[in-house]
Amino acid sequence: MVRWPAFALVTGLALAACTGSPVVVTSPPAPSSTSSGPPPPRSFTLTAGGDILIHPALTDQAVADGGAAGRDYLPLLSGIKDTLKADLSLCHLEIPLGTKEGPFFGYPAFIAPPEVAKGLVDVGYDSCSTASNHTLDRGVGAIQTTLDAMDAVGLKHTGSFRTPEESAAPLILDAGGVRVAQLSFTYGFNGIPLPQPWRANQINVAKILADARAARAAGAEVVVLSVHWGNEYQHEATEEQKSLARQLLADPALDLIIGTHVHVVQPWEKIGKKWVIYGLGNEVARHSEPRGVTEEGVIGRFKFEQGPEGWNVVEASYTPTLVELGPPIRLVDLTRVPANARRTEAINRTEGVVFSLGANGQGLSRAKP
Repeated sequence: MVRWPAFALVTGLALAACTGSPVVVTSPPAPSSTSSGPPPPRSFTLTAGGDILIHPALTDQAVADGGAAGRDYLPLLSGIKDTLKADLSLCHLEIPLGTKEGPFFGYPAFIAPPEVAKGLVDVGYDSCSTASNHTLDRGVGAIQTTLDAMDAVGLKHTGSFRTPEESAAPLILDAGGVRVAQLSFTYGFNGIPLPQPWRANQINVAKILADARAARAAGAEVVVLSVHWGNEYQHEATEEQKSLARQLLADPALDLIIGTHVHVVQPWEKIGKKWVIYGLGNEVARHSEPRGVTEEGVIGRFKFEQGPEGWNVVEASYTPTLVELGPPIRLVDLTRVPANARRTEAINRTEGVVFSLGANGQGLSRAKP
């Protein structure tokens, strides 16, 4: 049975597949207020997590957790279930998914089980970006199996595509009655050439802004860019990242940038009235040689509110996370577990990095449980 997210009903999918019309997720209208005062401003909350990087050890853990019922990734991820609760929650699926029978592989050419998608839905994600340097690891056939696995459990997606029509259709999601578009772009594909230009999105300023404007023309009120960029294992944002963020956020078509790829946490910065997260770090991974920093990540939370001049972020916070290698391997929200030396080290290092460009003076705070 196809399992759609409880928050939404999907409409227009058949039309989108045929015409390139936007994929729009809508929810029932909210009940009207009986208050005699002015209605509150329209608003919504959004959460976003970092790289979902499924190394073989994580699949081994899912096998152990699922037992006779089969692979289950939810126990691995469940430490952030409450953290993700929002009107809209976005993830970054960095690796392709295969068929249930496998085989599965880790670095350098990944492919993971389709049950990963169910784990992401079960923990609370609504949509995932899929444009990454690993998108083409197993060819275009793995793009098909990845998106098929996501569709089977109702996990929305953008960044890689099965058809030109799918590529042309903006992904517009419902966030408490507000129409939010998600875009997904990557710097490249580990040297693998794109077989067709529409198969996956590669960073190009003109293309990003054109897609953002197309999403607005299709009804999006807010546009969020998920972007795969930066230098791996480097906490500092590169000058290229900073320059690209300023170019993109100067355009009214784009409202927020969420960065992934480097496997460690990078700074946050407010540019004008808009936020960029240069790097969320790994949400979940099990590198063959863990570095400590590769097990640390953040989950971003934003409250958007509509004002006279449009939509703005009125609250921004981050939650530090840690992949604890166990056994068992578990992802934890560091604001919701007792302190110990390793957890305190991760909290302090993460805060130093996140605030390193002055975000603490721009309104960013650490989330409270």
